[in-house]
Amino acid sequence: MKRIIAAEALGSALLFATVIGSGVMAEQLAGGNVAVALLGNTIATGAMLYVLITMLGPVSGAQFNPAVSVVMHLRGEGRGAELAARIAAQLAGGIAGVWIAHAMFDLPVLQLSTHARTGPGQWLGEFVATFGLLLTIIGTLRHRAEAVPTAVALYITAAYWFTSSTSFANPAITVARSLSDTFAGIAPVDVPGFILAQLAGALAAHVFARFLFSESAV
Repeated sequence: MKRIIAAEALGSALLFATVIGSGVMAEQLAGGNVAVALLGNTIATGAMLYVLITMLGPVSGAQFNPAVSVVMHLRGEGRGAELAARIAAQLAGGIAGVWIAHAMFDLPVLQLSTHARTGPGQWLGEFVATFGLLLTIIGTLRHRAEAVPTAVALYITAAYWFTSSTSFANPAITVARSLSDTFAGIAPVDVPGFILAQLAGALAAHVFARFLFSESAV
């Protein structure tokens, strides 16, 4: 259990630091071109996801995401205490990663985002992003488990570009990104709408996966 929690905290810290740090670097180098900045942010995030899932998957399942952890719990993985510990580790590790990214780029460590992200289109984007992520994980685990790192990394890389919200798809990273007034930030007031959409997408994927992959109810 200690190794699981350590892996979830470490993975979340490295992943969230990558999202924020690559956003800062991309914005600095893109010369005002938002598309180029988003491309840099996307490539770094997808690459880090592949590395972390490959490295830490055998230890903790490499979830790094409360929405994923909740669905895996509903599918019979772990007890309630483990779920709570995972989510706490993801959130604490992720916030630490955001602060580390700020420190690396000589930014104020403690920040609140002013980047507005709200509205039905953005919420639908988060529903779709999280729904697709969970189906990717469940389906790939069922049919070709060794391909999970590649499948998840490629899905998030694509979802950065085809969803209106740029695919947060993760309640912990949504909270953590509200603590960064940088390229990847989200205003704290907009966090609840994103998280509700993410959880709805995750639960919808859990239900649909039973039908799609011919699974019995759990």
